[in-house]
Amino acid sequence: MNALSLTPCGLAIEDVVDVARNFTNVELSSEVLKRVKEARTTIDKAISDGKVVYGVNTGFGALSDKTISKKDLEKLQRNLILSHSAAVGEPLDTETVRALMLLRANTLSGGHSGISSETLELLVNMLNERIHPIVPGKGSVGASGDLAPLAHVALALIGEGKVQFKGKVMRSDEALKIAHLKPAKLGSKEGLALINGSQLITAIGALTVYDSENLSKASQIATALSLEALNGRVDAFDKRIHMVRPHKGQIAVAENVLKIVEGSQIVSESNHKRVQDAYSLRCSPQVIGASKDAIEYVRKVVEIEINSATDNPLIFAEDGDILSGGNFHGQPLAIAMDLLAISLCNIGNICERRVARLTDEKLSGGLPAFLVKKKSEEGVSSGFMIAQCTAASLTAENRCLSNPSSVNSIPTSANQEDHVSMGLTAARKAKETLRNAEYIVGIELLCAAQGLEFRDVEKAGRGTAEAYRTIRKVAPSLDEDAELAPLIEAVAGIIHKGEIVDNVEKIIGKLN
Repeated sequence: MNALSLTPCGLAIEDVVDVARNFTNVELSSEVLKRVKEARTTIDKAISDGKVVYGVNTGFGALSDKTISKKDLEKLQRNLILSHSAAVGEPLDTETVRALMLLRANTLSGGHSGISSETLELLVNMLNERIHPIVPGKGSVGASGDLAPLAHVALALIGEGKVQFKGKVMRSDEALKIAHLKPAKLGSKEGLALINGSQLITAIGALTVYDSENLSKASQIATALSLEALNGRVDAFDKRIHMVRPHKGQIAVAENVLKIVEGSQIVSESNHKRVQDAYSLRCSPQVIGASKDAIEYVRKVVEIEINSATDNPLIFAEDGDILSGGNFHGQPLAIAMDLLAISLCNIGNICERRVARLTDEKLSGGLPAFLVKKKSEEGVSSGFMIAQCTAASLTAENRCLSNPSSVNSIPTSANQEDHVSMGLTAARKAKETLRNAEYIVGIELLCAAQGLEFRDVEKAGRGTAEAYRTIRKVAPSLDEDAELAPLIEAVAGIIHKGEIVDNVEKIIGKLN
């Protein structure tokens, strides 16, 4: 099995996804081990020289003015882990824990944290052995980093707390013994090095932005399918319109939709009675394009954070300096995660409006009410009536979730930490907004596929025809009322796994 080698500033979002979801192994490069040892030497020298250094031989937070004697330095670090393991709520899922472990290992690999090579190697070995700490998901204010959740990872490193291993939940020391690993014995600064940073925000952010890029493409496929099902006009996607207002995302979405419907006889042969479509079709490049641009910005923020030193204090071995600062503050990520949630909410907003048009006989351009196929069943069958209600419910929920967290600072630690980012709340909300948006787009794809059958599937575009075929592999056409929940789950599933985007791109080429 190929392993991902950690090198300073060399990790990509795709690497995080690969390790988190595909269980790719991780190894430490010789350059990393060299830098880690140099930083550790700098810490040891500072202690032997009698220097007072925050987090090394002082208390933490509001107790930073308390100097700790040499004999208590190891106890200080152990107590830090125990006392900070205060997260609550449902445990994080496995892929998030794996991303969290990888990102913490990557940050420590930069050689600015003072971790020992033995402790870092244990963290990597636990990841490779699939010993996953049980980490409750709530309790971080996003400064000083994700202290409480990261403490639960560190707890497992010292043989305390619980982990998931070989399909069971067990004590960490038991799992380490089975895997022939020894718990870490933390030296000075090591406990702080393990928990001080924004890695949980970044872990959720990396996975969510990756999935958001996929959802953006899926929403454009849904737009194209609805364009055909609603007998829409392609005029609004003409490149000339978008070049005179040249936002990158807007141009790309217009090009993508035209690419997906290329070859469609439905849109080319339509005898339109209306001169223009409703905004949910006509303005989709402007709306989805704006979200696409925002998602691209969020990716850049997350990519920077993945390879950043977010510890405190930071060690600069080349100068022999140990500097206290605030790189643990999650504000850049908090704002980005809020923006991501807003962007995903807007994709869902416009998508739900198209679902409403597809199911409303007064707005759908000739489709039957709620897409019921049999004329004799009108009134007897409800068709996709409640699917639209579900989409509306999820859209309303996303509007609540997209209210920003990054403005909601609340003081902690006896007002020593008097401004915090609330970045983890923002990241968790963005993830939930994404999941809701996947369902909303899935409902649109179901409705648009049903609507397309009232036009002529054989006349669909190359991309829309492939989207239709992919949908029908998991969700059959409805000739009469049936339970909709399994169909919605199935289509949302092929969105989340990237199947519908992959299949369409195999036919028409990569979407922008």
